[in-house]
Amino acid sequence: MGKHAAISYQPRLMGASEAAAYMGISETKLRALSIPRRLMDGRRLFDRIDLDRYASDLPYEDDKPGENTCDAAFD
Repeated sequence: MGKHAAISYQPRLMGASEAAAYMGISETKLRALSIPRRLMDGRRLFDRIDLDRYASDLPYEDDKPGENTCDAAFD
């Protein structure tokens, strides 16, 4: 059996590779963003709450929340 138990949910703190996968972006892009990291035992970890907050603060397409501009092209 491995060192850690398998989990079926996203952990609260993640390394860069896990955080990038969670966000759906590359590690390079993740490191270029202004998302703070937490320190634990000398490791720099991303907090899922900070990742979610960053994603939630991104603007919607055309800055009009809820409007789907693709649908307008087919009217």
